[in-house]
Amino acid sequence: MADLDKYGVTRRGLLGVFAATALVAAPTYSNAFGLLKGSGDIRRIRMYSGRTGESIDTIYWIEGEYIPEVMKEINHFMRDWRSDDAMKMDMRTIDIMAASHRLMDVSEPYMLLSGYRSPKTNAMLRSKSGGVARNSLHMKGQAADLRLKSRSVSQMAKAAAACASGGVGKYSRSNFVHMDCGPVRSWGG
Repeated sequence: MADLDKYGVTRRGLLGVFAATALVAAPTYSNAFGLLKGSGDIRRIRMYSGRTGESIDTIYWIEGEYIPEVMKEINHFMRDWRSDDAMKMDMRTIDIMAASHRLMDVSEPYMLLSGYRSPKTNAMLRSKSGGVARNSLHMKGQAADLRLKSRSVSQMAKAAAACASGGVGKYSRSNFVHMDCGPVRSWGG
């Protein structure tokens, strides 16, 4: 088991994989968007938070099934760090993030700047910045703001836009990309 760290797989993620293979339930909307065509039978997400010091590197989907225990970990990880409130994240957003990461062919984890935002946090951020939407998809668990050291905002936005599965916002001055599972659109510079 100690060799798992070499491959960037958590013990919980591996246990989730074993649990998922034991399930005989019908697949969820695993083929939604066709995002990860050719990616095999697993989906993996890698992120860290500079705000909480936490990181996550896990397989969250295998052979047509999301792993519920792992999705709970992702929900907790992507919580509003200001209020410690968590919400069930929309799996489509996680898929867009994972597909974009795969398209960029990087091993570096995303830095998560913002996942779920409570209405209170969103209102506070909105009062400080004109770039925060009143009805932000962050409040529905359908968006993430992400950064990579090894890729530019333009490279990240192009990868997310190639998924053609949601909104992509470029925030070059602040060095991050917004990805969501809402209507396909793009903005920013």
